[in-house]
Amino acid sequence: MKAILIDDEKPALLHLERLLDSDGRIRVTGKFTSAREGLDHLLADKAEIVFLDIEMPEMNGLEAAEYISQIDRNIMIVYTTAYSEYAIEAFELNALDYLLKPIHPDRLSKTVERVAVYDQHKASRIEAVKPDDPQVVCFKRLMLADSSGSGGKLRWRTMKAQELFAILLHHKGRWIDRGLLLDTMWPDVESDKAVTYLHTSISQVRKVLKDWGVEAAVEYAQESYRLFAEGIVTDVEKFEREVGDNPVITEQNREHYERVLELYRGDYLEEHDYSWAKPRSGELLERFAVLAKAIADYEMKHGNERQALRSLVLLQEKDPYSEEVCRLVLTAYAGIGDFVSLKACYEAFAHVLKKELGLEPEPQTKRLYEQLMRKRD
Repeated sequence: MKAILIDDEKPALLHLERLLDSDGRIRVTGKFTSAREGLDHLLADKAEIVFLDIEMPEMNGLEAAEYISQIDRNIMIVYTTAYSEYAIEAFELNALDYLLKPIHPDRLSKTVERVAVYDQHKASRIEAVKPDDPQVVCFKRLMLADSSGSGGKLRWRTMKAQELFAILLHHKGRWIDRGLLLDTMWPDVESDKAVTYLHTSISQVRKVLKDWGVEAAVEYAQESYRLFAEGIVTDVEKFEREVGDNPVITEQNREHYERVLELYRGDYLEEHDYSWAKPRSGELLERFAVLAKAIADYEMKHGNERQALRSLVLLQEKDPYSEEVCRLVLTAYAGIGDFVSLKACYEAFAHVLKKELGLEPEPQTKRLYEQLMRKRD
């Protein structure tokens, strides 16, 4: 598990880091002497646990906890404090535990055990299979959930068998001409060998489906194949169904749409780099962008710029050349008064455009940047 440490006293940070390193069960990925620095880090790089000092200047730990819950409600918080009277208030803000300074190794070990138990219970709740839970993951990489719902344990005998299943799933329920399959998967192989490879791969796919134990089958008729799998739900299908054509974010459905956004773990079949999947990948990225911008727009209108940045940073990673997304990110940083990040964001965007596309930011983006920076002054 990954953790970050936030404490305005550097000796306390180093002491806690040494204790955690000695314990070995939690990996420290960041140390910060202000709550604001820690919050900015969480927007860019997730962590499962935050060890958070309560008494800090500018923003104390109790206030920071409220911002952390906006970034990700699943982050576990452990308070560190020299004042035991804060313990009750800490638990009222859903802290998992608290540690009194100076922190003793035995007490920290109990906290780490509590974290591990809580994480296991949380994982069990997440992995409990619901009727419409995706049995197949297509965002980022192709994975099949086994009958226990643990996910990703079934293995393909060959990469070609995996790709064949991906193509059949891509056209789920529709017939695919055998010639098209041969041209797509073995374009440079002589006909007889290609047919043999296809038959072998079909057999391997059928074996995986049998071992998988789901209601699915590869059917053949009139020189064509199709995957009959009405009982299989993919993360892509669930994502598209939930997003719809024009999502309207309200206070009542905001959390629902945030969970839908989390289905998009990466681009469609991204790690496999199938050329035939590129058009579909672009379509899904556009839907992701529509939802991410809708959520960010709602949050910014309601004064939750930090929460908006969570969606916008994800979107900018996927679409680094978008002028519109860049302007939204700049506006959000200005809204929280973080002009250092605002300047760094604009300069990084301009550098990427110049280096990779040979372009300058659009005049509208330049003007917005200059206007926002003048507000700082």
